[in-house]
Amino acid sequence: MLVSSVVAGLVLGGAAPEVRGTWLTTTANEAISSPERTARTMRTLREMGLNTVYVEVWKNGYTEFPSETMKRAVGVEMRVNPSPGGPAIQRDLLEETMIEAHRNGLVYVGWFEYGFMAAHQGTQNELQARKDWLSLDKNGNEIAKNGFVWLNPLHPDAQALLIGIVKDAIKKYDLDGIQLDDRIVWPYVDMGYDEFTQNLYASENGGRRPPLDHLDPDWVEWRKKKVEAFSKRFVREIREAAGPNFIISLSPGPHPWALENYLIDWPSWSRWTDGPTWDEYIPQVYRMNYGAFARDWVQQVGFMGDRKKDLIAGIRMVGTGRI
Repeated sequence: MLVSSVVAGLVLGGAAPEVRGTWLTTTANEAISSPERTARTMRTLREMGLNTVYVEVWKNGYTEFPSETMKRAVGVEMRVNPSPGGPAIQRDLLEETMIEAHRNGLVYVGWFEYGFMAAHQGTQNELQARKDWLSLDKNGNEIAKNGFVWLNPLHPDAQALLIGIVKDAIKKYDLDGIQLDDRIVWPYVDMGYDEFTQNLYASENGGRRPPLDHLDPDWVEWRKKKVEAFSKRFVREIREAAGPNFIISLSPGPHPWALENYLIDWPSWSRWTDGPTWDEYIPQVYRMNYGAFARDWVQQVGFMGDRKKDLIAGIRMVGTGRI
């Protein structure tokens, strides 16, 4: 069985139970490629001593469970991309994996990995065809430097889509929580030159269009605040829909790298006092050796201040390429 990475709960100064979990996806492995493999995987994880699974349910432009929001938006209720070795059949992956996780006493968190990402470059899907929803760079390119096509995180229809699919899952399934990945962010620091964003910026800045220098401090700060505003809205609406005991999890890139490249200042989000915030933070401190991980992990702990008890380490276990 292959899984992409694990989360290891380092409970620092708090009495919360330790999180021993893993992310599960249909990409490049067979762990949940069929109902039989799903059942076997959940048993194995329990026997290994894990207590939590984060299962991908939003991938490459499609929910992996039936969603009325998706049906209204693009006409496709769900689509599950088959794993290597798995059958090309459509199945409610969320329901299947959740039932098996709960049978084995595992906490189940629906992992909405793709966030505002519409598609990987080269992929053709219904979301990518919604050109008015997409984010662009100043040359009109829709593929960001990370190789993905992104929905514009400021577009009201894109925001409604992401919140809507999460609410669909909450209403229909006995989830223990949901997680957004590092795709709740700005698509990349040089993006934001689509017509919608330029017009919105102009309306709030005396008619001035965004500067062509994507690192202009005011332009950077404006976009960073917009990311935070949506984050607050997301947490507020999900908390209202799911109740007080529901886990609202975030797995961002490490700080300050994520701030410099994706305009997300997630440590500051943990200190909100004007409404609910995220329950747990799992920065993806993916490193090639323990020394590099230990160095960078200590930095993440330092950034969290009094909320360090809600910090969990995202550790890379398999994969290719350097980090």
